[in-house]
Amino acid sequence: MTRLAIAHDWMVGWTGSERCVDELVRAYPTARVLTTVVRREVLPATLHRAEPSFLQRLPGATSHHEWLLPLMPLAWRTRRPVRDADVVLSSSHACSKAVRAEPGIPHVCYCYTPMRYAWRFADEQARFPRGLRTASRASMVGFRAWDRRTARRVDRFVAISTGIREWIRRAYGRSADVVAPPVRTDFFTPGDTRGDAFLYVGRLVGYKRPDLVVDAFRGTPYRLDVVGAGNVAPEVRARAGGNVRFLGHVDEEELRTLMRRARALVHPADEDFGIAMAEAQACGTPVIGLARGGARDIVRDGRTGWLIEDQRVETIRRALRRAADEPLDPDEIRRNALRFSTAAFREGITEVIEEAAHGGGRR
Repeated sequence: MTRLAIAHDWMVGWTGSERCVDELVRAYPTARVLTTVVRREVLPATLHRAEPSFLQRLPGATSHHEWLLPLMPLAWRTRRPVRDADVVLSSSHACSKAVRAEPGIPHVCYCYTPMRYAWRFADEQARFPRGLRTASRASMVGFRAWDRRTARRVDRFVAISTGIREWIRRAYGRSADVVAPPVRTDFFTPGDTRGDAFLYVGRLVGYKRPDLVVDAFRGTPYRLDVVGAGNVAPEVRARAGGNVRFLGHVDEEELRTLMRRARALVHPADEDFGIAMAEAQACGTPVIGLARGGARDIVRDGRTGWLIEDQRVETIRRALRRAADEPLDPDEIRRNALRFSTAAFREGITEVIEEAAHGGGRR
């Protein structure tokens, strides 16, 4: 079996990118997993093997890993080059593509996005303490230059969506294949009943535009359930009308139930992929999404949902009216989501890894 080493930015939560690494480890059970900071108690046993950097020993490393961002390049630079692998795969949304490999070992980068901190700081600034945001923004100029340099270490890029493929071209001047992240289509399945409430699922942070969603529902006859938490939650709650219900975090069973019953998922963010949209589609539920980013890959306009052209209240309201008046075929919506199954992810990413292992060359 091909010997694989996986470099992942950090592992302090059980999110979409960690699920990707988990699937890689299941496909390559002997793989090494390298990271900077790890919080093993939130991870499945398959990822407990993760090897952290010296940053793990710093106070607050697992609770405030974003504060350690200036030290991430050093963490990867001081790690010994990988030598006991046929392929190195960096699972990267920040710095892990800076992992070093011995000459002759191909490096594939599975890229969730070129580092948002550097390229789209406005989307991420709320993660930084308010007093440090101006200095952090200025430091990103240097980070962008460093990010471009480390991209040269990569032999082959794989993007999670066509939108990220375009970002890779713009940021690094490189082409990329596209392999969508795995969606648990065996868990997210259609139910027997459909309700009349719409649904928002996602972090309550600025760039996801939950404020826009609750504004669009104000004064309408439609109900909205909001799942998620985040730094703009107080503001969003203050803006909401009586037809909006905030549920906070819910477990996976409850999330599936909400998706099965929703009239449509409303998701107007410009997403790198947007796995909640694909999960809703797997439940046979239409999606109202922005005609940019991952939604373009997931939603087939007029058949599995509705794509909106801009982030305006009235544009969303028009889509709500369409969703209320134009029933779509849940079976077709479900079939559309099967393109993103776990099996499809494994097939796509292992094909790339095996090509690299057998001399696929730089792209």
